[in-house]
Parts: sequence; structure tokens; C-alpha cells
Amino acid sequence: MISVIIPIFNEEGNITVLLKRLTTTLSSCRKNFEIICINDGSIDGSLALLLECQKSMPFLVVVDFYRNFGQHMAILAGFEHAKGDVVITIDADLQNPPEAIPNLIEKFDQGYDYIGTFRHHRKDSFFRTYASKMINWIREKTSHIRMVDQGCMLRAYGRHIITQIIKTNDPCTFIPALAHQFATRTIEIPIDHFERHSGESKYNLYRLIRLNFDLITGTSLVPLQLFTICGGFLSLMSTVLVVYLLARRLFIGPEVEGVFTLFAIMFFLISFLIMGVGIAGEYVGRIFLNISKKPHYIVKRVYKKLDGEEKIIKLSKDF
Repeated sequence: MISVIIPIFNEEGNITVLLKRLTTTLSSCRKNFEIICINDGSIDGSLALLLECQKSMPFLVVVDFYRNFGQHMAILAGFEHAKGDVVITIDADLQNPPEAIPNLIEKFDQGYDYIGTFRHHRKDSFFRTYASKMINWIREKTSHIRMVDQGCMLRAYGRHIITQIIKTNDPCTFIPALAHQFATRTIEIPIDHFERHSGESKYNLYRLIRLNFDLITGTSLVPLQLFTICGGFLSLMSTVLVVYLLARRLFIGPEVEGVFTLFAIMFFLISFLIMGVGIAGEYVGRIFLNISKKPHYIVKRVYKKLDGEEKIIKLSKDF
């Protein structure tokens, strides 16, 4: 069975086209399937449109959040409700074509338990494209995770990977990174990339930075280790500078030359220290979120059809 998970946040202009193309593609695979759409606090007509589509699509499950909890929390909620042997995630913007899903299923049938994708001839802006390449390079150097394109959400996961991801209960999780840890046989395949069908990207600069902070601090201690190494080196250089200035004081006498240079060095060291406090704070914050035991998301209702009758489940299990 195939489960397809789609996080939805203000995607009213894409839903109908997406579900039609997705249904046609999944039907051609000749396997049982379900489509799980998570309404992540949309403020447009996305929920009403999903419920309208559900009338003619009994395989469509709609999970409605109380508010916006973010794309990755929406995907985790989809994992909680998915029943498939293979679970596929895809964005609602149609930049990744649903028609590529049979390629992922083929690789799953060949024995791969995690199938990633990377965008071929990206249609994003120059800034988004090269910023993504830089982040991929940083991630590769600071962790053991090897992905060509971490930003491509069209991916397929085996059932055992989904089970392990749910068990981690990590509040700042990056799902593809967790999948790499639990997978035994992985592969990445190229897919076509298109312009967004409708609407605007929900990832602004802040969200992209926040996502990559979660990725790096959630999978590696390298930032702390690099800061410790740099701090040790600067301490050594500072000691040499202090000895040099003390020697000048003893042998030459008091002088006022170089005062602004000393101020510049002091400001540099203070800024470096503040950066280190911020890095340490990232890890402390993760610990706080883990021990606070707050729900990562809250489900308002789950809409599904069983035997042709609409089934509404209120207040589904919180993650």
C-alpha cells in the first residue's frame, strides 16, 4: 500500500490540480493507496476545498491542525496516520511533479528503503539555488549525512523508518536526516523541477536559516567543537599579545599608541564570545524542548471516509 503525505498551508490554488494529477499517477501504479493532506493552519479556503474533493475521493484523509505548526510537524502528523508500506512526501506547490512517484516506487520494489530525490535544472531564483548549495556543503562537512539536495521534499520511506522517526519524539527534527540514520539502503534519483503552480513560497529567509540551524545542531556537535578549537587558538594569541604588551610596558614605558587596535581586538573577541553563547544556546534550547513535554502539534479534527460514510474524529492523538 502507498501513503502519500501532503502538508497544506494556504495552497487553495494548487489543491485541485495536485489531487487530480496525483490520483491519476497513483492509479497507474496498480497498488492500493491513500492520500493524507494535513491542513497546517491555512487561513484561505484550503480546508473547505479539501473537504469538497474528499466527496469524490474516498481515499483522501484530511488532518486539520488548530494552527500553523510548520511543514515538518505536518509531515510527522501524516506519518502518525499513514498505513502504507511505503510512505511518500510531496509538497503542494507542484514544483516536484507527482508523475515522478512511480520512479520512487520502482526503487522501493528493488529493495531500497529510503529514496530521495534531487532537483534537475532548478527553477528557483539565483539566491535560493546557490544558498541551497552552500547549505548542502556545510551540512556535508559538519555531519555524516550525505544528500545531494536536502530541500527536495519528494521522498519515499519504508514502514520501519516511519516507525523509528515517530519514536524519536524530537521537537526540532529534520525528517530526511532522521531517515538517513534509520535507513539500511538509500538512493537518490533526479527529478524535473518546475515553477510554482500558484501562490508564493512559505519559506522566507528566517525559516530557511531556522531549518538549517535545526539540521546542524540536531545531527552534529561540530559547531561546538569548532567554537572550542577557535576559542583555544584565540586564547593562545591573546596570551602572546598580553606578554608582548607587558614587555613593551617594562622596557619602553607607558604609551598610548595602538589603543584603537586594542579596542578592535576586544570587540572582535566579544563578538566571538557572543556567537559561541548563541551556539551553546541552540543546544540548550533543544534540551529544554525535549524535557518540557509539550505537544509538538495539536490536531483539531481528522476527516476520513469509511465504507462510503464520512467519519470525523475529534481531537486526535497529539504527537
